[in-house]
Amino acid sequence: MIPIINIRLLDILDILIVAIVLYKLILLIRGTKAVQLIQGLAVIFVASAVSKWLGLYTVNWLLKNTITVVLVALPVVFQPELRRTLEQLGRGKILTEPLPFLSKEEALDTRKTAEVIIQGVLNLAKNRIGALIVLERNTGLKDFIETGIAIDALLSVQLLGNIFIPNTPLHDGAMIIRGNRIAAAGCFLPLTENSSISKELGTRHRSGLGLSEETDALVIIVSEETGIISLAEGGSLKRFLDEKSLQQVLQDYYQPKNSLAFYFKKWREPKDE
Repeated sequence: MIPIINIRLLDILDILIVAIVLYKLILLIRGTKAVQLIQGLAVIFVASAVSKWLGLYTVNWLLKNTITVVLVALPVVFQPELRRTLEQLGRGKILTEPLPFLSKEEALDTRKTAEVIIQGVLNLAKNRIGALIVLERNTGLKDFIETGIAIDALLSVQLLGNIFIPNTPLHDGAMIIRGNRIAAAGCFLPLTENSSISKELGTRHRSGLGLSEETDALVIIVSEETGIISLAEGGSLKRFLDEKSLQQVLQDYYQPKNSLAFYFKKWREPKDE
C-alpha cells in the first residue's frame, strides 16, 4: 500500500508536469496565427454546449459535425507549429527556453511611436528609398518574423532609415514592428494571389497586399522608383498617402474605435448645438 504522503507528492508532480507542458505549448503558439484559430475553436465548443443545454438539437448536431471536421483538419492547419514543436523537442530547446519578462522600459508610447514611423517613412519617400514596414495587430506574425533577422530594438527614425539603405542585406525584406520595437527585418512575406493588381506594382506591393490578405496587419509600402507611399490593409491597397493621411491611419491604428479611450475622447468632445 502506497503511503498517503507519497500519493500527494505524485499528484503534485503529475500536475506540475502537465502545467509545464501546457505552458511550453502556449509559448510555441503565442504570437502566431494559431492563437486566433484556437479562439475560434473555443467559440464552437461553447456554442455546442449552449445549444445542447437549450435543446437546440439541429444546431447542436451541426456544431458537433463541424467540430469533427475541424479536428480532422487540425494537423494540416497547425502544420508549421507542429513542425516547429518537433524540431525544438529534438534539439531540447523546448525545455530550456527562458521565461519571458517585460520591463517597464518596454511600455508602449503610442504617440511617440507613431511620430517615429511617420518621420521615418517620409524620409524614405523623400529620398526614394524602397521600404516595406509591417505593424503587427491581433494576429501574431511570429512565423514571418522567424524568416528574417531578429533585431528586437527600440524603434527610432535613424534605425528605421538605416535598415532600408540600398545595397544592404536587409534592404529588400520587410521590417516587422511589434509595439514600439522592431522585432525583425529582412522578413519574407507571402505574395498576393489577386490577379487584378496593377502590373506596375512590384514585389513590395504584392508582398504587403499578400500579408494583409492573410492577417490583420497594417503594411506601409514606399516605392523605390517613385517614392509613393502606399498602405495595405484587409486585402486592399491605398496609394498616394501624404503626411496627414498617414498620421490619421496611425492614429486609428494605435487607438482603435472599439477602445475605451476612443469613446472617452468622443464623449469629451463638444457637441454641436
